[in-house]
Amino acid sequence: MKYFAASGEDRRLDMTVRKSLRGSYIRLSGGVTHYELTGPEDGDVVVLTGGITVPLFYWDATVAVLHEHGLRTLTYSAYGRGYSDRVHGSYDETLFVDQLTELVEAVGLPPRRHLAGASMGALVAMSYLNEHPTGASTLTLLGPAGLSPRPTALKLLLDNDFTGGLLAKHFGRRIFESHQRDNVADPQLAADLAEMISDAYQYEGSLYAFFDTLQHFGLFDRAELYRRTGALAVPAMLMWGTEDQVTPIDSMDRVQTLLKPQQCYVVEDCGHMVPFERPALVADKLAAFAAPTTDR
Repeated sequence: MKYFAASGEDRRLDMTVRKSLRGSYIRLSGGVTHYELTGPEDGDVVVLTGGITVPLFYWDATVAVLHEHGLRTLTYSAYGRGYSDRVHGSYDETLFVDQLTELVEAVGLPPRRHLAGASMGALVAMSYLNEHPTGASTLTLLGPAGLSPRPTALKLLLDNDFTGGLLAKHFGRRIFESHQRDNVADPQLAADLAEMISDAYQYEGSLYAFFDTLQHFGLFDRAELYRRTGALAVPAMLMWGTEDQVTPIDSMDRVQTLLKPQQCYVVEDCGHMVPFERPALVADKLAAFAAPTTDR
């Protein structure tokens, strides 16, 4: 897909914009990444990888409780999201896994760390672990993507660069907003999420990043990735909302078969974004799971 700036994207990211925000910035091979490494300096680190639309602020409530448990956290915005760089190339799996790999190395995380991924971030986390099998002591997946078949309509529209570009440029914002409405079950939380995300989507290249990810990142039919991850010597935990409209909980049994997680939790009356809707629950479960095996 050819890079474009959609209607309504009338701003450009620069250091003036970024200086007005909290957090840190680092230049990696794919561009500038916005991140935060916070919490007790002597705590084990939990690395949190987000979904296809969200900035690092998505994790704020979860992070606050993790800090109360004595854990340190690394959150970041993936390329094209939040206030990390928009890139002109392909938003494929390699781009996102390289970003995570380089960030972890650049900030000098200790060997004992834990990895948690939500939605698309779950796929990034698993792909990272398959490249770096000793890269985390535990893995937690939250409403993970990857086991639905790719919709025929999406394949027909986005497999062609010309058609996909036209669709994304002229109807992209409507499609994007429709996707956002499916994320969260609670209306007030949905409004809070929309407000969090909307500012960043005024910056040039944001909708391009969203649609190019749909085109080039393997969001569907990823059973083999789950199977390979399940064969690793990394304890896994799974959490899923019963009202998830994006990655329906119908896939949970198959994930359990492939991934073989040590712990599974079904979160009642919760939509797709479990960490955003039930942050204290997620943090409590993460903290308990991250504890040394003898303490669990």
